[in-house]
Amino acid sequence: MKKFYRRGMLLIMFLLAMAFLVLLALNEAQAATPSPFYQQEISGTVTTTNGEHLLGVSILVKNKQYGTTTGSSGQYSIRANLQDTLVFSSIGYKTQEIALHGRTVLDVFLEEDIAALKNIEINAGYYSTTARESTGNISRVTAEEIKYQPVISPLQALQGRMAGVEITSGGANPGGAPTIRIRGTNSLRREGNYPLYIIDGVPISSVPVESNSALSGPGIDPLNNLNPANIKSIEVLKDADATAIYGSRGANGVVLISTKQGNRKGLEASIYTGTSSLSKKLDLLSTQEYLRVRREAFQNDGVEPNNFNAYDLVLWDQNRNTDWQEFFFGGKAEVTNASLAFSGGEKNTSYRIGGSWFSQGTIYPGDYDYHKGTGNVALNHTSEDNRFEINLNANYGIDRNNLTGNSGLNITTILLPPNAPSVFNPDGALNWEDWSEAGLTNPLEGYFNTTSTQTKNLNANLLLSYEIVTGLRLKSSFGYADFTSDELWKLPAQSYNPAFSPVNNSSHLSTNRSSWIVEPQLTYDHSFERLETNILLGGTWQKNQSARSSFQGSGYASESLIGNLGSAVSIINASSGETEYKYAAIFSRIGLNWDEKYFLNLTGRRDGSSRFGPNNRFASFGAIGAAWIISKESFFGNSTDFLSFAKLRGSYGSTGNDQIGDYGYLDAYQATTGPGGLYPTALANPDYSWEVNKKLEAAVALGFFRDRVNLGVSWYRNKSSNQLVGYSLPYLTGFSSVQANLPATVQNKGIEIELATINVDKERFQWRTNLNLSFPKNELLSYPDIDQSSYANTYRVGQPLNIALLFKFDGLDPETGLYSVSDANGDEKLDFEDRILIKNLNREFFGGLNNSLRYGNFSLDFLLQFVKQEGILSNFQAGTNSNILSSILGKSDLQRYSASYQGSIAYQNVLNSDFAYTDAKFLRLKTLSLGYDFPQNWVKRLHAKQIRIFLHGQNLLTWTPYEGLDPESPTSPLSLGNLRSITTGLQFNF
Repeated sequence: MKKFYRRGMLLIMFLLAMAFLVLLALNEAQAATPSPFYQQEISGTVTTTNGEHLLGVSILVKNKQYGTTTGSSGQYSIRANLQDTLVFSSIGYKTQEIALHGRTVLDVFLEEDIAALKNIEINAGYYSTTARESTGNISRVTAEEIKYQPVISPLQALQGRMAGVEITSGGANPGGAPTIRIRGTNSLRREGNYPLYIIDGVPISSVPVESNSALSGPGIDPLNNLNPANIKSIEVLKDADATAIYGSRGANGVVLISTKQGNRKGLEASIYTGTSSLSKKLDLLSTQEYLRVRREAFQNDGVEPNNFNAYDLVLWDQNRNTDWQEFFFGGKAEVTNASLAFSGGEKNTSYRIGGSWFSQGTIYPGDYDYHKGTGNVALNHTSEDNRFEINLNANYGIDRNNLTGNSGLNITTILLPPNAPSVFNPDGALNWEDWSEAGLTNPLEGYFNTTSTQTKNLNANLLLSYEIVTGLRLKSSFGYADFTSDELWKLPAQSYNPAFSPVNNSSHLSTNRSSWIVEPQLTYDHSFERLETNILLGGTWQKNQSARSSFQGSGYASESLIGNLGSAVSIINASSGETEYKYAAIFSRIGLNWDEKYFLNLTGRRDGSSRFGPNNRFASFGAIGAAWIISKESFFGNSTDFLSFAKLRGSYGSTGNDQIGDYGYLDAYQATTGPGGLYPTALANPDYSWEVNKKLEAAVALGFFRDRVNLGVSWYRNKSSNQLVGYSLPYLTGFSSVQANLPATVQNKGIEIELATINVDKERFQWRTNLNLSFPKNELLSYPDIDQSSYANTYRVGQPLNIALLFKFDGLDPETGLYSVSDANGDEKLDFEDRILIKNLNREFFGGLNNSLRYGNFSLDFLLQFVKQEGILSNFQAGTNSNILSSILGKSDLQRYSASYQGSIAYQNVLNSDFAYTDAKFLRLKTLSLGYDFPQNWVKRLHAKQIRIFLHGQNLLTWTPYEGLDPESPTSPLSLGNLRSITTGLQFNF
């Protein structure tokens, strides 16, 4: 009922806002219409169908020799007769001719000309380019592909849409951080593989935020507080040409997030609501099947069932049948989102103010939910002479994650015996008696625990720019980011067995990340006849501060006082720490364009990081990129009808990596309990230095049939060396390792294919298709003396980093009927020396196929995501007190049913053999969106510009031979993974 009222009030507020705007529009419509018999000033704005303003659109009065162009906010003004026709044209968009018919205000939407998308502007970070002229590898998604998806983090909306970009969801819990890898794993350290996140020019930490709650595994995503509906585009920079200008921060790729700017005067509003649920359930044994297998196991073992070894056969109800998957994870998580944004301004000034509210429940039993509110403002101003510009962007978000604090509520509970007793008593308290009788603890121990995690995130950037003389511009950006997280975990005594006299406890965790950055830049753009030059020189000063504190309260007198530290009997396990990171750099770029055929891009950066000792604090990185548009050459001849575009591109360069802990080059000490004591925690090494990633790429882009078919193929090879690892030390030193560089080299290479086709482009019907396909290969090229390192049982030279070292499966032992694995060295014991097989756990290939269809006012978009890989199954031990897949029964290679210790040991061994691995490829209907735009004659009656209704589905269907829950996590067969979501909504543009 509480959720019903919340959603109802949200809907009422939304409808009231719409009614107010309609009344306002009707009032304005009563203004007198000017006379059509003389020239008057015609004004308006030109935007895309997404509502983004367009700069530099040419506007001509038809059959007359004068016109104008739109300014930075998409606005224009031109004098014309009221019976004239205006012609609007811009590169990359379809030309429109619109008769005035007495109007003095005319707002225009320009539709993308799909065949000219190569000329659409792409954000490359410190500068802009186009797909046609780019010398680097940059993938891009736009607002249209993001805004209707019911996701919390915008990264989740990128799955399957970009070549070379692997994104794995953070699980079924709302707010969990997804994992992103751009062209593979470069570092031996997990923390050394995060890409650089930049929001409107401000870098933020991409490391997930620590949590003690159900998000403790993936951590909290630092991008959760963004509003996906306010994102204009997301660009991912991949090769050296695109990333080297970011120096040490670009080793693992760069994710650029651009938010929307002010455009036409008006209001955008949207709301959607729906539900999310578990996308797949395992086909497990029924009670009678389970009990039959258990009884046969005891017969095979020659053991008599009793209260202790077979409580499910002796003590528990033999007719009880509970679907534990449905009980624990069968709920419907309600999803609601509402967004409002108002844009306006005058000739030289535009602004956009917006906000959003997002709410999502969980699929667990209990009343848990997630809420997020965001606000954003964008301000753009240009002086009358267009020499001075000021741009301000600020995004603020606050969320509260009320997740289950039950550490026992994990996915393995679905494998409970189907005849297990109830976990609750009739009064709602946990049932301890029936479970204790069997010598077990209640699987929902901790059920009444709760966590409340609140995060706040501010990201703001101010850009000032002044054109000193024509082509020479001085500008500087000033950025600030602040992220705080406060988590309270309540552990009431009623969550635990009263036989052990539990007390009321609490756990507290607070983190803060703040940073500021200043980047002055000087740019010079000039054309010398056929040569166009773009020169950039800039600097960076950045400072990050991080703080963390945690403690526990114990012995609260009552449950209602938990969290009030003044009521705790004791405060224990308190700890706190602060770190500071400073970074400085100078960078430059020279871009050359000869006759729009030959392109050369030179970038360089000199970095300094406080994470290294004085001897190695600075390093230099750079890249060269070149492109040749062959189709511009005279010898290309008359073949343009078939091969309309041809371009060769290549790049080489180096980027660095300083993603290690702060102060690692110094000796570290920690205070002892009591006064005056210190003990060492880390050894100093002032000489370790940067990891270096050298990137090489070659690519070709082809357009066929007047660019109706566009093909891009890229080959890349990245070598990451000078690996920063923990160097193993003898135990007599008192330390297990010391931070150091080792000459280990990791290589990532592969081929990426991107295909875009215009299948149909008629006035009433359009259909386009986009395919991306990636073939990655990861390899540890070298690691001297790896056998003496702590990674001896983790990696193998010549193999990928993501591998499993396995025993060889030898079939069933003919004497015992149990699983048998090979003792490779014949020493009559099984250890890592017997793990002679190497299993590659990386994806063999992956990609996505997106189709967009438009017929009249209807639209249909769907994305198919596909992956070729192997995975592991783990719940096939028949005969123990754990349920199994029904498909396991009857398999010829299954060991005899057994509940014995020997059977369990054989099962654990075979889990670490090639027997447990299986095909885990999948094809998933990742997204499906159906939309309808109401006819313009209806819309105009409401004085609106667009009214759209839509239905969206996420993770609707998955085709896979894999028998785990979600093939996206093939090494975790009981991972909940992605939820299936279905939402419906309404969008208004006034």
